[in-house]
Amino acid sequence: MKKILFAAFLLLAPLAASAQQKFGHFNASEIMEAMPEAATMTTELQALAKQYEDEQKRMEQELQKKFEEYQQQQADLLPNIRERREQELTEMQQRYQESMTANQTAFQKARMEKLQAIQEKLLAAVKQVGEAGGYIYLMDTSGGAVPFINTSLSTDVSPEIRKALGL
Repeated sequence: MKKILFAAFLLLAPLAASAQQKFGHFNASEIMEAMPEAATMTTELQALAKQYEDEQKRMEQELQKKFEEYQQQQADLLPNIRERREQELTEMQQRYQESMTANQTAFQKARMEKLQAIQEKLLAAVKQVGEAGGYIYLMDTSGGAVPFINTSLSTDVSPEIRKALGL
């Protein structure tokens, strides 16, 4: 009899233990969009993009002006002066291309740094809610490769995370 009760206990113990496990889910995209840091990031990145765009337009206009001057004077120039002007135009074109690449790289770096700061703040709030609520797993439902989450058996902790972030 004791063996049967012990065997039944062993079979039922995992079920009782799993009934006490807590799982939660949240939508990181929605929460991040609601964060004031996201609006600030967008504004700062738009200003930075405008600055880079203005610089590129200025360089492009300067290059275009020099090229038009060269075309107008090309027939009257001595061969060695023509070669020098062509070399100057080539160098200006190279600087323009290098500047464009550098600006794109700098913009992406600034974007990633700002986004990382927001993600770290969100992660800290997720950890805080997870630890305070005794959750085993908190899953982000906004990602593309999210496993199946039965939301009726899982708790939506988005409101707690928003509260932890002061939203």
